[in-house]
Amino acid sequence: MASGFDIGLSIALGIALATAVGFRVFLPLLVVSIAAYSGHLTLASNFVWLASLPAVIMLSVATGVEIFAYYIPAVDNLLDVIATPVALIAGVLVSAAVMTDLPPLLKWTTAIIAGGGMAGITQAMTTLLRVKSTALTGGIGNPVLTTAETGGAVVISVLALMAPIIAVVASLILCWLVVRAVRRLKRARA
Repeated sequence: MASGFDIGLSIALGIALATAVGFRVFLPLLVVSIAAYSGHLTLASNFVWLASLPAVIMLSVATGVEIFAYYIPAVDNLLDVIATPVALIAGVLVSAAVMTDLPPLLKWTTAIIAGGGMAGITQAMTTLLRVKSTALTGGIGNPVLTTAETGGAVVISVLALMAPIIAVVASLILCWLVVRAVRRLKRARA
């Protein structure tokens, strides 16, 4: 049985990765898949398929397509509509995948509430920010936003693997910064 500290770290890892899913759905899953495939991350038994080469390849393609598609005007806003429910599901799954040694009820409850919640909050904030950016700049500013979101997903995902607790704090700071940016755009428009 794992110690309370180990359980806390796996929960923090799950929450941080779920936050990153709110920025880019497939990128955090790819990071988890590569880390597990290379032996640097242990996954829950139901998710060992993520540590396979076919999963790494599939997630690499999905990540590339997702990132590229966000740079296409109008498609980026459509993707946000599609990505919102997908991010909720992916946030739950990535959280559950890394929460090892937890009783099933605690694991799934935490994954649904914390993992799905953080993915949903992050996705909703970035969607709102993109809508405001589109309205304010006519979509010209959206590639900058896309680059920042992708960078946020990379940083939070990698940081989650190296220092999960710091990644959770960084996730909360990023969410705060997004809220501030939305407020600034709202004031600029008014």
